[in-house]
Amino acid sequence: QVQVVESGGGLVQPGGSLSLSCAASGSIFGLYAMGWYRQAPGKQRDVVATITSNGGTYYADSVKGRFTIFGEYIKNTVYLQMNSLKPEDTAVYYCSVHIGIRDYWGKGTQVTVSS
Repeated sequence: QVQVVESGGGLVQPGGSLSLSCAASGSIFGLYAMGWYRQAPGKQRDVVATITSNGGTYYADSVKGRFTIFGEYIKNTVYLQMNSLKPEDTAVYYCSVHIGIRDYWGKGTQVTVSS
């Protein structure tokens, strides 16, 4: 019904920047949200940032001031601009579309922060 595809992951040095993209396709309408989540080895999947169809944003405390989420609604695409990256940011980053109580997930993209 809904397809979610992430891109933009890679290797970056501490203090560097990286931008992730999430393109969603399918039946997306009404009230919905899109967000970025991450999961590091041995840890649970945690929310990074979300944006709702009415413009609201949320950021995890660990990324506030460093990451920015924004969207291009015509393309059903959201981006995550990551600045001042730290080794602790290393994780698989997942994009999700939330429509009502339903969630649709991408396969994830690896972000590695290392010197």
